[in-house]
Order: sequence, then C-alpha cells, then structure tokens
Amino acid sequence: MNLNETQYDLAIVGGGPAGVAAGVYASRKRLKTIFLTKDFQGQSAVSEGIENWIGTIKISGQELAKNLENHLKSYAGEILTIKENEFCTSVIKKEGGFAIQSSSGEYTAKTVLICTGSHRQKLTVPGADVFEHKGLTYCATCDGPLFADQDVIVVGGGNAAFESASQLLAYCKSVTLINRSPVFRADPITVERVLANPKIKAITHAVPAEVKGTQFVNAFVYTDTKTGKKIEVPTAGIFVEIGLLPNTDFIKNTTTVDKWNHIIVDPRNQRATTPGIWAAGDCTDGLFHQNNIAAGDAVKAIEDIYNFLHTK
Repeated sequence: MNLNETQYDLAIVGGGPAGVAAGVYASRKRLKTIFLTKDFQGQSAVSEGIENWIGTIKISGQELAKNLENHLKSYAGEILTIKENEFCTSVIKKEGGFAIQSSSGEYTAKTVLICTGSHRQKLTVPGADVFEHKGLTYCATCDGPLFADQDVIVVGGGNAAFESASQLLAYCKSVTLINRSPVFRADPITVERVLANPKIKAITHAVPAEVKGTQFVNAFVYTDTKTGKKIEVPTAGIFVEIGLLPNTDFIKNTTTVDKWNHIIVDPRNQRATTPGIWAAGDCTDGLFHQNNIAAGDAVKAIEDIYNFLHTK
C-alpha cells in the first residue's frame, strides 16, 4: 500500500452521534485524528421530532445531524482531519497500528474507533422485494406524504415503528400497526401516546407472510400465531421498521463479531477483541442502542484510548 505519510493517533469511522462525540473528545485531548464518514446522516436524521436527546426538549433529526456536524467541524484543523464523503472499506492490523483503506484514500493510525451504526433490516416475505418503492418503503419521513388520505400499515413494534406511525397519522386516513409479539418494544409513554389516536389500530401476534399487489401494493398478509390462520389486510402502503443491522462488513474479518455481525466489545471501556480497536454505538453488541448511549459509549472509548496511547 502507498499509505498516507501521516500516522494518526486515532482513526474514527462513522459520522453519527457516536462518531461526532468521539471526534470532539479526541480533539480536546489533542489526539491527532483522522475522521472518516460518508455523511453525518445517522439513523435519526429522518425523524421529524426527537424528544429524548438530553438537554433538548424536541429537535428534528436533520437539525440534530447538522448540529453534530457543525460541532465536530468547529474542531477541524491540525489535530482533527475530517474526510467527508469517504466510507471505510477495510482495517488491517500492521506493525505499530492499522492500515485504514477508504473509498478515496489510505491512512495509518495507532488506534481505531468504529462508530458506523446500522441500517434498516429488510422485510423478506414473498412480494416484499417486488413491491419495494411501489408501496413498500423503509422511510415514513421520505415517502409518507405520498399516502395522504389512504390506509397504510406499519410493520414493527419498537420506537422506530411507533415514530413512523405517529408521523403517518398526521396525513393518512388510518394506520394499522403489525407486531409479531404480544408486547411492544417501544417506550411505554410513546406506545400510550400513539395508540390514543383513534386513527390507529394495533395487531399483535401477527407474523408477516406476504405482500400483495398488481403494479403497486394493495394488501398485506400476516399469520395470526394464536389461530394459525393467514389474514389479508387491504392497504395502499407498507412502512417497514423491523430492526437494524450493523454496518460492519469492512471490519468483521479484523475483530470478533457476534452472529448478527455486531462488534463484540468490553462494556467497561468499549474495547474490541483486537488490541487497538474500539467500537461504540449501534455497531456493537451493547444491550441497548440509543443516540445518548452511543455518544456516551464513544466518550468512554476515547477516555480509554487516551490512556492506552499514553501508558505504552
């Protein structure tokens, strides 16, 4: 490799809350850092209103993303080098540190912090791939207004599903929420608030079975786990929020991941199993994944990275 001549103390990969928190703290600790990110659009960037970002009563996802970007860029300079529009393709262990290959460059760093987050899991039932972008979508903020005054379905039972349902209730005729388990994973206060709307109906014990349509979606089929019967629900649109998968393909051969490809870390300090690699946020095997937790995990990692670099 023709590596960049500069060897950095730290390479941070990812531009969401975890990555930005790490970049700010690394800069304040004067760690010479290369920061690689495709963009600053984390999972929450599509949210119309975030109400649990500590210190802010309510903020849109886009405003939060811009605030994070601006905060990080205020530290850009000799200590912090930001490479936007670059995504990491590999991290290779080498003598004295790591070789980091991106879509546009090659860098070396003594330590690496992975903050690449996750992406939405796809629905895999028959018809889902056929009707994606033809009535089946993974973004209520992006596509919701197209379904004004129509009956739609949201698949999922977590905070993201309830947030999507809340957005859709503003302009859809009705929203039917489909959840495979008898209980919802979303915060109870969110569940109570959303289900209080007379335009929403929640169906539990419902396992997705099929997406039907002609040119566009016209029905969703689920299996009732209590009766074993398949039930067809007419709908104009299906919004899928069934979980997230970590963005770790580039690192899974360099450090240990679990069966879902989350990076396995020590929760005390966010160290991965490979010495010199840390991870924070949704890409890890942490039990809980939230913006505030991701940022806190990243700060914890930077504190440990600083000690690691200064006690060798």
